[in-house]
Amino acid sequence: MTKISSTVARGDDGNIQITFDIPFELITVNRALVLADIAKDTEVPGFRKGKAPISEVEKKVAPDNIIEKILAKILPAALGEAITENKIKPAIYPKFELIKAVNNENWQVRAVTCEIPQFELGDYKKLITDNLKTVIITPQIKEKSQEEKEQSIIKLLIESIPVRLPQILVDEEVNSRLSQLLNRIEKLGLNLDSYLTSVGKTPQSIRDEYTIQAKNTISLELILQKIAEDQNVKIEDKQIDEVIKVSGVDPKAAEKLNNPEQRLFIASILRKKAALESLTALV
Repeated sequence: MTKISSTVARGDDGNIQITFDIPFELITVNRALVLADIAKDTEVPGFRKGKAPISEVEKKVAPDNIIEKILAKILPAALGEAITENKIKPAIYPKFELIKAVNNENWQVRAVTCEIPQFELGDYKKLITDNLKTVIITPQIKEKSQEEKEQSIIKLLIESIPVRLPQILVDEEVNSRLSQLLNRIEKLGLNLDSYLTSVGKTPQSIRDEYTIQAKNTISLELILQKIAEDQNVKIEDKQIDEVIKVSGVDPKAAEKLNNPEQRLFIASILRKKAALESLTALV
């Protein structure tokens, strides 16, 4: 079996680059498979659908489209093997970049992903009690609400526990927020320029604002997740069932929530919520 070799480079911030060297022999085999698949649905004048010679079919398909389909057949298995061999725990699905695709030569592709950064919580309980301990309640000073306590704790955690985030993780979150913003603008019947003018911002200032928000959001997620692990927070199935039940969605939508992936997501949210609630009890 033709072997795809891979080289892994790890950055200090958790970024990971995997460079694949794909033998041209494997490219040739998969090109034939791709073109055979495309030929089934391609109409070429003078031939019945699906019966045209491969050479004629290839003329009607954009080269980039063929390359994309070839790599789609090869890369998933190669990626899985590289992740297993190098004990990588990717935080996001990799972004692929074609480095070289020359005829009769090995192709090279780079995959960029990252791992969850390692960091220390320190004595977070002492941090909170020393900085946010409850003051003596008087008629002039009312006790903080639960929400106020949570916001104070969140601010303190983000400012006091340094988490070095991989840039690709931040960029992923920023781009997601920008995409959501564009969708909202379109629904309002506006274009980006008119919206930015109305709020007195520029594309760069919006990106800078979202970058700060993304870093804070991701850092908080990771910190609360680690605190939940430190406190050995457990979420029972009945708690997840209750969330799905009271979500207010119709039965069909609720059914979609009741799958392993969504249940894991809900459990993760509940663990972080429980961790935050345990911290508010300290102040």
